[in-house]
Amino acid sequence: MFRLLVTGAAGFIGSHTCVCLLGRGYEIIALDSYVNSSARIYKRVIEIFERKGINIQSKLKIIKGDLRDKECIQNIFKNALLEKKPIKGVMHFAGLKAVGESVENPLKYWEYNWLSAFNLISAMVEFECRNIVFSSSATIYGLSKKSTLDEKSVINPINPYGNTKAAIEILLSDVFKRKENKLNVANLRYFNPIGAHSSGLIGEDPKGIPNNIFPIITQVAVKKIDHLNIYGNDWPTKDGTGIRDYIHVMDLAEGHLKMLEFLIKNDSKFINLNLGTGIGTSVMELVEIFKTVNDVNIPYRFVDRRPGDIDEIIADNSLAKELINWIPKRNIYDMCRDGYNWQINNPGGLG
Repeated sequence: MFRLLVTGAAGFIGSHTCVCLLGRGYEIIALDSYVNSSARIYKRVIEIFERKGINIQSKLKIIKGDLRDKECIQNIFKNALLEKKPIKGVMHFAGLKAVGESVENPLKYWEYNWLSAFNLISAMVEFECRNIVFSSSATIYGLSKKSTLDEKSVINPINPYGNTKAAIEILLSDVFKRKENKLNVANLRYFNPIGAHSSGLIGEDPKGIPNNIFPIITQVAVKKIDHLNIYGNDWPTKDGTGIRDYIHVMDLAEGHLKMLEFLIKNDSKFINLNLGTGIGTSVMELVEIFKTVNDVNIPYRFVDRRPGDIDEIIADNSLAKELINWIPKRNIYDMCRDGYNWQINNPGGLG
């Protein structure tokens, strides 16, 4: 079985994907700087398997490191060769993701996101690591005039975070097109990942005030936050609130596994792929479903729209279904149930 490098492995999507990869038998080098995560997550990942009577510790190598440090990433590949266990594939999740912060501090986002990716890809080329699955984002589509987006939709990000994701896709494309190509690439464009692992052992654990709606809802539910701000109730939608495509984090993780195995089996591939459910849920629908499923109250207030927001964005996921036979298994009720289960079992997060 391949040995893989997972960057940002301690993060929300990275940790859930590690569970899928370890469950499949892959050996993982888990790299994270812990800027927005905690090393405590790995004990939880191990516990998920221990509860099933499975010991995966020998398959999980944990490294604290920063991709902005070129020597750090080169040493990881070099040491893997010395151990006679070369890295055959990369899952690249590492990076910053707060849109508002990226507007306030674009240089930070270009350093953390683009420079890190440049160092990683350079090391992959140097050490002949062929396969990379990149954590991109539907943010790169920007203010599209279409509510349902496929992979051929115009790339037009409207904030520095989205710009860094689009720029990394361009970098990967340029490297892929070189004369002696030795790289297989998949850019996975996420829509809105929410939920948590059904065990309640791992979930989304943002440091400080959450930027995304779902961890705010779960923290309001346990009274860690007073109320939810809903940005606008006058959008041209069925109830006046924005409509988004929410996807369960475990469906997203399973999509990464399927994509990786497709790349391994098929040489010289460059793939852009949406990962979403294809179903739109309004903010008010999300709040009401969460309240009903979990029998909790979610106080909320309507506030002004945010600059750059749009009324509706939904994934066309037909290519993912066709290419890698990926179909989301979990619905919005599962997302709300699993996300709240994580929160009530970990009211203070991993801290």
